[in-house]
Formats: sequence, C-alpha cells, structure tokens
Amino acid sequence: MSALKGQWLNVQVTSGAPQQSVLRPVLFNTFVGDMDSGIQCTLSKFANTTKVCGAVNTQERRDAIQGDLDRLESWACANLMKFNQATCKVLYMGHGNPNHKCRLGGERIKSRPEEKDLGVLVDR
Repeated sequence: MSALKGQWLNVQVTSGAPQQSVLRPVLFNTFVGDMDSGIQCTLSKFANTTKVCGAVNTQERRDAIQGDLDRLESWACANLMKFNQATCKVLYMGHGNPNHKCRLGGERIKSRPEEKDLGVLVDR
C-alpha cells in the first residue's frame, strides 16, 4: 500500500447495463418492484416504461387515477427518482370520454390523439 501512496491509478469504471442486455429489465423490475403498492388502477411496467390504465366513467374513477398518479410521484420522490414529464402523456379513448385533465407532480400531463405501443398504433 505504501508503494501506491501519492500515485493515481488509471482504472476504467463502468456502470449500468449494456443496451439490449437482459440485465436491464431485470434490474428495472427489481428496483421498481414495490412501485404498484396501493395502486387502484391497472399498472404495467416494462423495461423503463410505466403505464397507468383505467376507465374514467365517473368522478370517483377519475379521482382514483389521479390518486394513483400522486402515489407514483410520491414513490418516485421517496426513491430519489423523477418521471420524465416530456414522455408522460394521456390517451383518451372511447366515445363521450370527458377528457379529465391529469397531473403528475403538479404539472398537467399532455394528451395525445394516438400512441404507438409495442408496434401497434392505438387511437380513439
């Protein structure tokens, strides 16, 4: 140890998992395993994507989805994480949908008329 005193070692340090590695989704699911605790609506997690889904045909259902979004935001803060607001979006589906406004962390989530999901284009 005294031979290294005052000298710098040049060692390459890497972190994370390689792109397209099977390790990425495994680590993601391990880290976010408790994310759905207390969630009332359908929550799906895949790789680095999280989706909240539910029918909003009453004010109570609208409140349930907003409550879930609030819980997710609290979970993210408690785990020193943030949701990327630029990629958060709402897709309103069905005839007569009241298009309730949703927010995440105090900011309104933008809506989109369509969304591509797993190669399938989904719209109204």
